[in-house]
Amino acid sequence: MPSLIKPEDIIEKTFGVVAPASRIDRLPAGTRELAARYLSGEFGREMKPAPFKLNQEPDDHSLVDVYVRAARQIAETASIRIEPMEHLAGTAPFLEAPRHQTPGSHDACTIGSISHVTIGFEKALRIGYAGIQAEIEQRQRQGGLDDYGTRYLDAMLTMIESARQWHQRLVHELQARVDQSKGTEHQRYRKLISILGQVPEHPPRSFHEAVQALWEFWEFQRLCGNWSGIGRIDKMLGPFLVKDLEEERITLEEARDILAHFWIKGTEWTGATGTGAGSTGDAQFYQNIILSGIDEPGRDVTNPVTFLVLDIVEELHISDFPVAVRVSNRTPDRLWTRIAEVQRLGGGIVTIYNEDRVIKALVQSGFPLEDARNFTNDGCWETLVPGKSFFKYKTFDGLQLLKECLELDPARPVTTEFTAFESILQAFQKVLYREIKVVRGMALQPILRNDTLPSPLLDLWIEGCIRKGRPYHGGGPVYRIIAPHLGGFADVVNNLSAIRKFSFAEQQVPFARLREAVRNNWEGEEALRLQCLRDTPCYGNDLDEADSMAQRVFNSYTAICRELAMIEPTVLIPAGISTFGREIKWRHERPATFFGRKSGDILAANLSPTPGTDRNGPTAVIKSYAKFDFTRLPNGSPLDLRLHPSSLEGETGLRSLESMLKTFIRLGGWYLQLDVVSPEILRQAQQHPEQYPNLVVRISGWSARFATLCREWQDAIIERTTHGA
Repeated sequence: MPSLIKPEDIIEKTFGVVAPASRIDRLPAGTRELAARYLSGEFGREMKPAPFKLNQEPDDHSLVDVYVRAARQIAETASIRIEPMEHLAGTAPFLEAPRHQTPGSHDACTIGSISHVTIGFEKALRIGYAGIQAEIEQRQRQGGLDDYGTRYLDAMLTMIESARQWHQRLVHELQARVDQSKGTEHQRYRKLISILGQVPEHPPRSFHEAVQALWEFWEFQRLCGNWSGIGRIDKMLGPFLVKDLEEERITLEEARDILAHFWIKGTEWTGATGTGAGSTGDAQFYQNIILSGIDEPGRDVTNPVTFLVLDIVEELHISDFPVAVRVSNRTPDRLWTRIAEVQRLGGGIVTIYNEDRVIKALVQSGFPLEDARNFTNDGCWETLVPGKSFFKYKTFDGLQLLKECLELDPARPVTTEFTAFESILQAFQKVLYREIKVVRGMALQPILRNDTLPSPLLDLWIEGCIRKGRPYHGGGPVYRIIAPHLGGFADVVNNLSAIRKFSFAEQQVPFARLREAVRNNWEGEEALRLQCLRDTPCYGNDLDEADSMAQRVFNSYTAICRELAMIEPTVLIPAGISTFGREIKWRHERPATFFGRKSGDILAANLSPTPGTDRNGPTAVIKSYAKFDFTRLPNGSPLDLRLHPSSLEGETGLRSLESMLKTFIRLGGWYLQLDVVSPEILRQAQQHPEQYPNLVVRISGWSARFATLCREWQDAIIERTTHGA
């Protein structure tokens, strides 16, 4: 460990928010030191490109053949790193993987990788590689496959062999370590060899075997470039821990330490070059964790693993695995308290789903009840059924649609006069309808094999691919989900509210003058701009005047989506509302707003208020948000809230936060992304990033270390409204 790195500097002194009442020190010192090394970027900086290059050969049928060779070369050449104190084996050291590419990619032959997906790790743990090989071979014996399907199943079998080859290299390295070590280290290596003798080839028999199996299934996907979400980790691992605890084969302290190594090793890409750091931040690899909630028959799955995960996040403050907890009126009080305790430390790492709302929306959009009950997300926050779903989203900027239909581009002439507010709404609905038809067209396109993104490794754990002999992008999965997402929702609503108030309801300003002021970016109309900025009733303040407009836009959008979504039972077009972190990308093309903002200002994210317009506190924001009927929005939308740390101090602050979370669920909210940090700390971190290396903030569906964000994003985060609890 480099002498300049102190674990307490990386892990404890950089929360920058509500400091724990006392030092959180549940994990062994060696584990904390290992976490500090990973978080410092020690291993990420060592990453290098793969030592081979992809190439297409004359006999290749498609890029699938190139991918098959790549997986074999990856398994043969990936460096093996096992630190003496680690409880788990396996690394993903090639630099292409965090760049969202298959290792070996280069300018002449690039194969992208797949994200926004959560594969069937629960099935993987249940049957192992031996079980999935048997399933493929049985399907081959059944016959009825075309030439493509026959070749594709052969490719999937080759993926298993490549995974086994990598596994054997791990075992050989451990055997060499056994011969070279003594004492505790020697025993640790021997134990790992024993574990690798069972998993992931066969189902695990213990908690430690289950954690290693899950790690290895997931890590080999990452090694080959895929970014899968992990999903319901407590549902998958909990039964193994409960059994081991009952049989006194493990203690909670030992289990926490083993699971902490999963979190620690998952930060291995920290510090890698050219992976997005400096833009939307690091840790953006869509590897979400889901906790708690009910299973397919409706039984609560909350178990000791649920709480161990929160313990680990609380102590190590690792943001690379965003954690979403499924909560409801059935959630135990103890879990509510633990969620609040971890959330108030900041970072936005732990979020909550209102699982009853989500399940109801999924069922109404066409999912069977059992699948809906097992929902997870795509590694970000959009909901889907794990191990069964192809997912793709199409986001579009509502402000650009408003710019088009109201003719706000100053370079183009005005051709339409609007004499009634309803005609403005109708014009917006018309362009909205056109945009959603584009998404429907994507869903209606003939499902091709689409070998430009080969996925035989991913498809091992996607139900339907083996049976059909078809890949992820080629109609293999059970469900094909293509979700339209309206961006800039609050900004559209506030624009329409301003137009209705000033030009039609109160007739203070002719619409022609108001529109011309916006077209000219308010030049020469500063007094009018300030009036609109001050007096527009804005979404997020629990004002009926503003929220009724929000309801109209929401209901129009979701009605169009419902009308165009009727295709077939397994092809779904669930509506969502989000920006997907595109606030910065879109800002320079957006017009000025009728509610007084200038062109280029940073505006709203997701279904959250426009920054600076939510003036009545967090409860008012929640009330405005919760007025929507989320059964009409099956792909959902987050509410982003930021609280000031000073409002959450002590027992009173904790209970206040817990009460607010319960209020969010009681009022019918869908998904809450809560951050706790002060603008003052963020400004200090902007000026002195070296003092805050692990200061984490929520971005969109992920959290990132603040120091890795570009200046534009740092400014955008600082500008978000900070509430008291």
